Order: sequence, then C-alpha cells, then structure tokens
Amino acid sequence: MAQHPDSVPEKSMFRIATFNLENLDEDPADEPGRPTFLERAALLRPALERLRADILCLQEVHGQERSGQPRDLLALRALLADTRYANHQMVSTKTRDGSQVYDVRNLVTLVPPGWDIREVAQINGEIVPNPLYQRTVAGDPQPRPLEWERPLLWLRVATPTGVEMHILNAHFKSKLATPAADLMEDRFTWKLAAGWAEGFFVSSMKRVGAALEARAVIDLIFDDDPAALILIAGDLNANSDEVPLMALRGRVEDTGNGALANRVMVPLEMNVPDSKRYTLIHHGKGEMIDHILASRRFVQAFSHTEIHNEILPDESVAFATDVKHPESDHAPVVAVFYDDLLEPPQIV
Repeated sequence: MAQHPDSVPEKSMFRIATFNLENLDEDPADEPGRPTFLERAALLRPALERLRADILCLQEVHGQERSGQPRDLLALRALLADTRYANHQMVSTKTRDGSQVYDVRNLVTLVPPGWDIREVAQINGEIVPNPLYQRTVAGDPQPRPLEWERPLLWLRVATPTGVEMHILNAHFKSKLATPAADLMEDRFTWKLAAGWAEGFFVSSMKRVGAALEARAVIDLIFDDDPAALILIAGDLNANSDEVPLMALRGRVEDTGNGALANRVMVPLEMNVPDSKRYTLIHHGKGEMIDHILASRRFVQAFSHTEIHNEILPDESVAFATDVKHPESDHAPVVAVFYDDLLEPPQIV
C-alpha cells in the first residue's frame, strides 16, 4: 500500500528558509541606545535554530573590517557559532572586484556540509541592462544608469545523492522613496511631495527591474533544463499580487501561453491561512513581502510552509519612536519538502 505523504518521517524531509536579519552588525559605535550584538544574538539564535533549515537564505547581513584584512561577515560568523549552521558552507555577495563583501546588506546563502556547490553567480544588470533615467523634479543634468539596489545571488547545488537544484537569493528595493539630497530636509523629510513621488517611482523601477532580471535568469535555467529544480527566496518587498511577484511568477493567465505552464513559479505561502500570511507588520497591518517561490518540479515535493511571525514587532512603531527591537522586523519563512520525491525525472 502506498504511504500517505503525511506519514513520511521527518528524516525524509528537508527545509529551505529565508530570513531578513535586519541590518545584522557588530555593536554600533555611533548609535547609542540601539540593541547590542549580544542582545540581538540572544533572540536571533533561537529563531535561527527553530528554522531547522538545510539551506538558509539570509538578507541584510553587514560586513565588518579589521586592519589589514578584507571586509568579512564577522558578525554573522559570531552569530552562527555553536548553532546548527556553524559548519554550513557560506556563500555571499561581494564587491564587483570580488575582493570582499559589501559594507552593508549582503545576501548570504548557507548550504549544508556534504552538499556540492557547483556554480555561483552574482547578477546585477548583466542580463537585463540597467536603464538610463533622468529625474525631472530632482533636476538631473543628464540621464544616469538606474541600478538595482542589490545583486541576485545564484547557486547551483547538489544534494549528497546528486539531485541538482538552483537556489536564487534576492532582496529587492524597498518601497521607501529613493533619496534626492537637494529635495530633503533630512533622511526622512522631503521638501516637495513631487520629489517624494519621483523617489517612490525610482524605487518602483528598481524593484521591478530586479524582478525582471531574476525572471530572465529563471528562463535561462529552464532553457537549459525544462525540468530544473528552481527556487527563489528572499525579501522581495512586494505582496504576491504586486508587479515584482507577478513578473517572477509568470502565470499562464498573464502570458496567455499554455506551453509556458511548466515555467510558472509558485509562491509557497499560499497554503498558509490568510490571517497568518504575513512577514512584516506596518501600522498594525500584516504584509507578506518575504517569499519562497518554486518551480513545478519542486512543488511536486512540497509539503508545507511555515511563517514564524508569532511575536513579530510592528516595524512602523519602531521607526516612529526610533527605538529598535533586538529581533528582526521580518518573520522568517520555511518551505518543507519530501526529499524522496526529488528524483531525476523519468524520460519516457
């Protein structure tokens, strides 16, 4: 008799998670009153352990400097010490010359020991060229390249049994308006509503442009392997029905082409009840802006999604009072799969 999927023991499952750690750094020297690293670690470590992730995609990981050494992810390494991730392989975004990590907001993907990392790529404008844009309210003298806020981090990995998958870690531009120095009183105060609107428009273009490039990468993978296992995870700063997510999903209802059905990317949070489906709270309203989307072949192995949002703070309250919480203002998302279903496709 066939075994019901729900009766499969946990040892035959694996977990992929995404978590925006919110500006993970060492103790801020110039920000009195902010939580210390130890205060943050005391809450973040249990949250990470609860994920029990095999593959873990992280966002907003700051780099730290030591004299005579390349900038490195020292705070993250300290956070992960003595956790289940201490021996995971760590892949992160790096500066364009590849010499060191970025100062702020790196993407980091953790891969279990024994898994084979076969290829790593960092993509930002190489596949979808950054467009030129000239701001009118801000008075740009000439058009300038509109670069995506952060690269896309693409890993091709294989399990110890040889099952290959593509893991894309992404962090799209937030909905905050892109600053224009001459139009602002301070970091958060605009002199003109039209200036704010233009900055909001620029942020929207950056967010959608990054989503377009990620979708182009997904299609390139499918061109090479129509049955590819593809997963994109991260802080996408958009709900599942907003333009960046719709661009990633590529639904048949939108393309009008049934032949592309196998290339649809599925948001895995859809099996979570609507009342619990949020990863950020803003002015008391829950928003689902952190996602895991998977290709059809991945979905055949899908069990369920978890969103760990039980004690999520309202980030707008923290912003309004300038008092930051030691935990992240994002809830992590975990997708759980049956690994015995991830077998090479049968060729008929």
